[in-house]
Amino acid sequence: MRKYSGKYGFLIIHVLLITFLFHTVLNAQESFNGHREQMVKRQIQARGISDKKVLMAFRNVERHKFVLPEYIRYAYNDSPLPIEEGQTISQPYIVAFMTEALELEQSDKVLEIGTGSGYQAAILAEICDSVFTVEIFEKLGNKAKQLFAELGYENIHCKIGDGYKGWPEYAPFDAIIVTCSPTHVPQPLQDQLAEGGRMIIPVGTSPVQNLVLLTKKKGKIREEKVLPVRFVPMLDEEGEKYFP
Repeated sequence: MRKYSGKYGFLIIHVLLITFLFHTVLNAQESFNGHREQMVKRQIQARGISDKKVLMAFRNVERHKFVLPEYIRYAYNDSPLPIEEGQTISQPYIVAFMTEALELEQSDKVLEIGTGSGYQAAILAEICDSVFTVEIFEKLGNKAKQLFAELGYENIHCKIGDGYKGWPEYAPFDAIIVTCSPTHVPQPLQDQLAEGGRMIIPVGTSPVQNLVLLTKKKGKIREEKVLPVRFVPMLDEEGEKYFP
């Protein structure tokens, strides 16, 4: 048997290690791809989500990149997961349901309240030209902003601030999606909704809230309760819950 020594032996070991790592990463990526496809088919399509733009967005966005490392094995499970600051990344079906309810078009300008992990904003950015997202927790907002840059999302605009107040500088918005629950629909968000626009928002107190779909026609807001849900509460800049 031929023996290798010195720098040649080191190079061979180095090449073998790189090859091993490459195949490990490749196999992991293929596994994630398979789990993501099953998520779309079993958790989303099977429950009635049919908008092709929404389904494609869920196939494109890698949810495992938005969860904490200790939960990555559960990234494509049919459940919400904890993230930092006591917040959560929502169940995939709920994200899909809320997104489809907005009836989004590519040209729409969308406001998201509650950036969180950034997953919902990434889904929106796959569908629409411009997404504006507001996060009350600076740590979460900055982390999501960095992840958007790493993933190449140039159409997501981030702000650290009180989501109750929206983002008036860029209003009106064709669609507004709220991923935390106030006890009532914030008036500033109603004001910032464009004529003909739609808003989806969880409203109420724990343990269960109502997901409410609002539409604005001729300046008037029409509300429809569409689904019982559980969301983290909307907080102000002092960390207090909003009450009427």
